[in-house]
This record gives sequence, C-alpha cells and structure tokens, in this order.
Amino acid sequence: QNMSDAMAILHKLQTGLDVNVKFTGVRVFEYTPECIVFDLLDIPLYHGWLVDPQVADIVKAVGNCSYNQLVEKIISCKQSENSELVSEGFVAEQFLNNTATQLTYHGLCELTSAVQEGELCVFFRNNHFSTMTKYKGQLYLLVTDQGFLTEEKVVWESLHNVDGDGNFCDSEFHLRPPSDPETVYRGQQDQIDQDYLMALSLQQEQQNQEINWEQIPEGISDLELAKKLQEEEDRRASQYYQEQEQAAAQVQVREHGAGFISHVVFPTQQVQGAASPASTRQSGSNERKRKEPREKEREKEKNSCVLL
Repeated sequence: QNMSDAMAILHKLQTGLDVNVKFTGVRVFEYTPECIVFDLLDIPLYHGWLVDPQVADIVKAVGNCSYNQLVEKIISCKQSENSELVSEGFVAEQFLNNTATQLTYHGLCELTSAVQEGELCVFFRNNHFSTMTKYKGQLYLLVTDQGFLTEEKVVWESLHNVDGDGNFCDSEFHLRPPSDPETVYRGQQDQIDQDYLMALSLQQEQQNQEINWEQIPEGISDLELAKKLQEEEDRRASQYYQEQEQAAAQVQVREHGAGFISHVVFPTQQVQGAASPASTRQSGSNERKRKEPREKEREKEKNSCVLL
C-alpha cells in the first residue's frame, strides 16, 4: 500500500509536495502520503519551525497542533466568547507572525544537534525543499539559485541564523563570496520569475493532460501501470508531432505561395513588346531550367523527413 501511495504522488514532484509541520520536533510532520516518498527512499526530512519550551504561554497556545490545525484553532478561538480561548488564539497568531521565516533559534539549535556529521538530508522551509548537510558542526544548504549560475566556486551556504544571512562556500567549505552581488540579486529575481512561469505552465499542463491517478485500480501491477504511463506518453508525443507537422506545413504553404507570385510577375516582360520565336524558345527553355530545380526541390521536400 505504501508503494502504491508513493507511485500515486511521484508526479507531484514536478510542482512540489505539501507537508504539514508540527512545532514540537525537527523531524515531526503530520503523516501524509507525501511523506511516504522520503520514508521509502530513506531520506531524512527536517524543519526548524519549533516552539521554545521555555515560553510557557506559547507552548500552551500551540500545544501539539500541526500548522493546519493551529490555523483552524486560531480561527475558532477568535470566534469564541471565552476570553481565555481568545487570548490563546491571539498568542498563537503572534507566534506565527513572529516566526514567518519558518525557522526559530530553538529550532536551529535542535537542527544542529539532530543532523549527523556529513549527513545528506532535506530541509523544509517556506514551502521549499533544500539539500542540507553538516560539516564540522555547521549546517550548510546547497546553493541552487539562478543568480549563482556563473559562480562556479559557490556551492554551499551556511545556515547559522534565522534571517537567511549566510556565508557562501565552495565544495571544500572554504569561504567564497560572490564576485558580483548585484548580478546575484538580479539572478535571484529572474529565478523567482522563472519559477512562477514554470509553475503556471506545469499547472496548465497538469489540468489538460494529467492522468487521473484516483481512477487507477489499487491492485494494478507494475507492468500494467508502466503500460498506461507509456500509452499516455505516446499520446502526448503524437500530439506534439502533429502540431509540429502542421506548423511546418503552414510554413511551406507560405513559401510556395510567394514562389507562385514571383512566377506570375516574370511573364509581364513579354507583354510590353512582341517576342520572336527564337526568344520564345529561349525563354521557354530557360523557364524549364528554372522549373526543373524547383520541381526537384519539391520532390525532395516530399521525400524528406523533419527532425524535431
């Protein structure tokens, strides 16, 4: 059943997975089908959005709620006539507002102690997944922003505070500041725009061509599932090739139309004056010479195939 659930959500990796954190531990998430992928592949998943146990009122207000449950609790507390519940809802709402970066210093300390030296894991923050490792007691995140595309020496960014102000390092964890901060900033903005456009494109494609995974029988074998996926891929490829062929045909029609107009224009030179039989024969032979290569080109185009 776990394998079947994991296969059903693999296609969501193109757009992102929805996980629901709990504020009591760095590895505590609400168990959803999205978490099964990490369990089956034995990939540790961490977050750092924790409540400081020394702040009693926040601990009481948040309790053992997940993020979604806490939002629902805040809404219900605001509508309650009980002043104590209203106060709890206000404290919980303040906690979410004050930790909007989804990382607290208590969570950062817990992360530093929980992650093993040299361990490769996934860090969840602000609805993003990042590759994280630990080197000499310091946490590092893999740099994947578009702005660092030309920065060959920048590989890791240290995670030592909640404000995102880390130090950039190379593959050996030696400090390597970016050569041009302005270029990095512009690249980050371009990456945000590209991510947004990609998300829209994937969402539209998913709405138009997504396989209805809920209708796939639970007892389907791997071979039958592979056949269904291959049939869907073949259908999309066939549709793509048809669209490309139609576009190529339209281009050929426009080119041949322009060629036909040019043939209509040339004979007007004979209308202006009487042409002798010799000139007519010469013109006819020249006309055949011009037509023969064009006919060969057309025949060649019919027999040729377009490489996409």
